[in-house]
Amino acid sequence: MSQPIEFTEEQSMLLDTAMDFCGKHSPVSLVRARLGDEQTIPAAVWQEIVDLGWSAITIPETYGGLGLGLSELVPVVESMGRHLMATPLVWSAAAAHTLLLAGSEEQKNIWLPKLATGAVATMGLVELDGSWLLDAPTCGAEQQTGKLVLTGTKCFVQDATLADMIIVSVLLAGQPRLVLLDKAQIPVAALTQEVVIDETRRSFQLDLDGISVGLESLLPQTCFAEIEQVLMLLLSAEMVGGHANTLNLVIEYLKTRKQFDKYIGSYQALKHPTVDILIGLEASRSHVYHGATVFDQADSSSADKAIALRMAKAVASEGFAFAGDRAIQFHGGFGFTFECDAQLYLRRALWCQYQFGDETYQRSCLAPLLLDRA
Repeated sequence: MSQPIEFTEEQSMLLDTAMDFCGKHSPVSLVRARLGDEQTIPAAVWQEIVDLGWSAITIPETYGGLGLGLSELVPVVESMGRHLMATPLVWSAAAAHTLLLAGSEEQKNIWLPKLATGAVATMGLVELDGSWLLDAPTCGAEQQTGKLVLTGTKCFVQDATLADMIIVSVLLAGQPRLVLLDKAQIPVAALTQEVVIDETRRSFQLDLDGISVGLESLLPQTCFAEIEQVLMLLLSAEMVGGHANTLNLVIEYLKTRKQFDKYIGSYQALKHPTVDILIGLEASRSHVYHGATVFDQADSSSADKAIALRMAKAVASEGFAFAGDRAIQFHGGFGFTFECDAQLYLRRALWCQYQFGDETYQRSCLAPLLLDRA
């Protein structure tokens, strides 16, 4: 029988602080007010996040970080998801982890201290056709007399105009590789903002054609499986937070809306799906924190990590999307209007659900992993 997962002192403290901070800086009224803003987050709020040390959580102390694990970052990301707070934190953390595993010592020494103290990083991993298969990029790189010339277009590059650095995946001499781009190497015209379902996001296409960088920009190693796992975990944590507040939204409406002189929460047809939302939330949270624990354990095998994190992504994707859909339906005709907050959560659910594979895709990947153990 598996052991219960208990929060460490650091996790409990981070969760409490993050809940207070995100509730203060990202109430739904402010989320709505920022939908048309150029950036996802004001610079002053990002600086407060940096001052709290969240940008340094997973960066080793050697490079100016706190030397903690993803288990300590997950409560922060969950709190941000709960309050629909869109920040560069997830992608900056993924880029930092990529540098730790695949970067040269020079790249680590230059960038990790910067990321710990508030520099923003993001990653260009998704191809123009929407493919999230990280080890099969269609964007290319050609080596020419001491430099790399890049070609192709990436899509869904988050917060690209905020980023000080972007790591992109390319095909070099038939092999998938990673290249680090400083913002000074990216022309303004290379970025085109995309219209995406989650209006709290700022997503961009990145045109790599004509961009050339020195060979020192090439990361010496690759770690595509680990990148995918980090992103699946953090996206799942974000979904758990959103799922939790969707449940709160549903319960509040069921307790205040009357139909036929009765609170609609008294009707069994609404009670049962609400319980299903709660059960899904508890399952998702359990999978996410189990996945974080497995990922951070030094003795976990690659198969253990893949199973735990794909299960977390599958359960969280399915649960949050269901909760968002029910929230829309429970609000009746009002639920289909822009003024209803439920649609903000459903949009976030659908965005996260399809990032790096929905529950159907994750289960198709899980099948061989689990059957091979049978």
